[in-house]
Amino acid sequence: MNPENWQRAGFGVYVHWPFCQAKCPYCDFNSHVSKNVDQTAWVRAYLSELDRLAAVTPDRIVSTIFFGGGTPSLMLPETVDAIIGRIRKNWRCTNDIEVTLEANPTSVEASRFRGFQLAGVNRISMGIQALNDPDLRRLGRLHTVKEAEQAFDVARNIFERVSFDLIYARQDQTARDWEAELTRALDMAADHLSLYQLTIEDGTAFGDRFARGGLAGLPSEDLSADLFEITQDLTEQHGFSAYEVSNHAKAGQESRHNLVYWRGGDYVGVGPGAHGRFDANGARYATETYLAPTKWLDEVSSRGNGESVKNALSKEEQALEYLLMSLRLAEGCDLDRLYSLDVNAISSNKINELSESGHLVANAGRIAVPANSRILLNSILARLLA
Repeated sequence: MNPENWQRAGFGVYVHWPFCQAKCPYCDFNSHVSKNVDQTAWVRAYLSELDRLAAVTPDRIVSTIFFGGGTPSLMLPETVDAIIGRIRKNWRCTNDIEVTLEANPTSVEASRFRGFQLAGVNRISMGIQALNDPDLRRLGRLHTVKEAEQAFDVARNIFERVSFDLIYARQDQTARDWEAELTRALDMAADHLSLYQLTIEDGTAFGDRFARGGLAGLPSEDLSADLFEITQDLTEQHGFSAYEVSNHAKAGQESRHNLVYWRGGDYVGVGPGAHGRFDANGARYATETYLAPTKWLDEVSSRGNGESVKNALSKEEQALEYLLMSLRLAEGCDLDRLYSLDVNAISSNKINELSESGHLVANAGRIAVPANSRILLNSILARLLA
């Protein structure tokens, strides 16, 4: 595909900070607990990788930067400042660039918020996860509800935009419990909420407990469906539209960085376990970096490259990725773009069949999954791709 088409979806830089104070039992992200982190060495490695990636994407205009993890709020503000400064040096940036940093709502991390803002961060995404203390302890979180509320207030007074995450479908959680908790969250929320159903992933502490017959009180499928419906109804009533399956925002406050992913834009990934998708030299590449922090740091230091994988994607692979990602969005999939990649990506018969059953809406060259069918997204995708 012509790189200009990808550019219209935006170009982002993802920076992965792999360290946490503690590993949450539900988390399957690339995160590690380390008491001593030489941030000077890490800054050198990040800057080296940014220089390398800028050399292969010199014509891009950066519209978003995202510090994810791990727990990026454990970074020193000076570290964040150096990374943002190098990005601005290496690429042109939009005047309204979105710079997001994920943060935990502890008092120690909240004390760094002003430093992050001075470094150029203008959006904070807070991992609050629950609004009652017993469930926070169950989830392995290190903060209390009071600390979360205090940190959120600090963030709202410093940053232009603030989002936070909650996890629902937790152990012993009733529909009434979730309705009350979500109402409280919506009363707090500034402009964006990410609301995820608890999933039990292999390789996590929760996954191990579940395999041994633990984690009593997880919701049934029927209750999970009820909780999803409550989530959609309440957020819509409060003006937080579900622009993506798990993400809700007031108009104009969507996460622009995540939209780069879901719209199939270009992005480069820096840090252990970071992924990238970008067009260069007539091909579209999928990249991955080494997961282990010490391995990534050693590879960058010794050979100047932290990538473990760099594959050119076929047109069919690009079409599949675009279809799977774009149908997560309320706006859906641009069929002209899809078929420009793979004319056989999906058949009109399947689109018609799912439209007639009410599971797809086809209009003006786009297809989308309507709100009342998004809970069935995985099965709808399976039918489209069968």
